[in-house]
Amino acid sequence: MKPAPFTYHDPRTIAQACELLATRENARPLAGGQTLVPMMNFRAATPDHLVDLNKVDELAYLRVTGDAVEAGAMTRQHELERSARIGARLPVLRTALAHVGHRPTRNRGTLGGSLCHLDPSAELVNVTALLGGTLHAVSVRGRRDIAFADFAAGFLTTSLAPDELLAGVTLPLPRGERGHAFVEFARRRGDFAIVACSALLELDSKGALASAAICISGLGPVPVRPHAIERALAGEKPGTAAFRAAAAEAGGLEAAGDAFITADYRRHLARVLTYRALEQAAASAGVAAHA
Repeated sequence: MKPAPFTYHDPRTIAQACELLATRENARPLAGGQTLVPMMNFRAATPDHLVDLNKVDELAYLRVTGDAVEAGAMTRQHELERSARIGARLPVLRTALAHVGHRPTRNRGTLGGSLCHLDPSAELVNVTALLGGTLHAVSVRGRRDIAFADFAAGFLTTSLAPDELLAGVTLPLPRGERGHAFVEFARRRGDFAIVACSALLELDSKGALASAAICISGLGPVPVRPHAIERALAGEKPGTAAFRAAAAEAGGLEAAGDAFITADYRRHLARVLTYRALEQAAASAGVAAHA
């Protein structure tokens, strides 16, 4: 199929893009186009105005500061994947990016495009939730900073207003030495995951878990941060007993079924993948899981 008729716009600045979104009815920004263009071809999306962001250089930046990664919405996924600074300071992001689509799609796909599409199983959405990222929206009215928990409004739905544009994302860097992991289960490599789980573990001076962060995606319309499970892991010795208990709790989380995957199967995957993520995170921190 071919897309419905639309008017194409080619802004060069954030101000020009925001003006177009504010003054054109049914306008959609175009980032990497790896999702929006196929949706337009199938007429699942029918914007009257397409605002191409690919020449807005202000939206393409990548900075690693002392306590955060700051990335523009038009930062290509392959740039994040291949960045030595990201690999050294935020390895969980690089690990997750290896599961995003295929290399050609990562060459065009952008961080902001993935976050704004907000597929419930998308890897970049999962990691942004895991890290507690802050998203920066801009419009003719100014800038608005949005915590991820407030950004994700539902299935494929963000809290951005129609005239707002995602300009960038700030991802806090984990403090101290941490183990990390990202695991997922998909029908084929490159497909969106059925369920995915990421984890960060911090150890104290005695080898116990000082803190744990877990994010599970695919159970519902937005990723889940099971804070009760995270709190229960704090103070425990990293090992089979603690990780099995956490995984059992993850297997009891609320899940939705659909025409292809049952809710019970999603919960089963949540249990299995939570255990694997915790085990791998402990291993990356240099700790062998014990009974």
